[in-house]
Amino acid sequence: MKKIFSILSLTFFGLLTAVSTKAVCPVCTMGAIAGVGLCRWLGIDDLITGVWLGGLLFSSLLWFWYWLIKKKPAVKNTKIGLLISLVWYGIVILPMYFMGIIGHPYNKIWGIDKLLFGIMAGTVVFALAVRFNDYLKRKNQGKVYFPYQKVIAPISFLAVASVVLYFLSKCK
Repeated sequence: MKKIFSILSLTFFGLLTAVSTKAVCPVCTMGAIAGVGLCRWLGIDDLITGVWLGGLLFSSLLWFWYWLIKKKPAVKNTKIGLLISLVWYGIVILPMYFMGIIGHPYNKIWGIDKLLFGIMAGTVVFALAVRFNDYLKRKNQGKVYFPYQKVIAPISFLAVASVVLYFLSKCK
């Protein structure tokens, strides 16, 4: 009960003092690291935390990419996307590595750090969910089948991936 009260208090305080920031700025990076720390404190496995962090990183990368293409359409057909993606993920992953959150020898699954594996899995699952949503819209003449489909598809894909990875990690 103390944990729940603490989380609700911190959340309420955070909402009262929140300010607007740019995606993947140093504050956001530290927020992601703090989120991982909070998940560890709550006892959530790094594999599951990584899945959601990977989905968040990929989602924010897409937002940035579409914004960049809108501002500079010539960027769309260049190889700069790979560089942007590497920097985007590096801004979050490298500080976690240097702080010792990623790379602990006893926090591995199949020889890969659990958090890093989760981030990779979350990225792939989110990308598949985006493609699935696009497929559904194409199949329905460009319209969604139900309200908030674009939000529900990725969240449900990430939730299913979390459950699957949780049980796979327990079977090893």
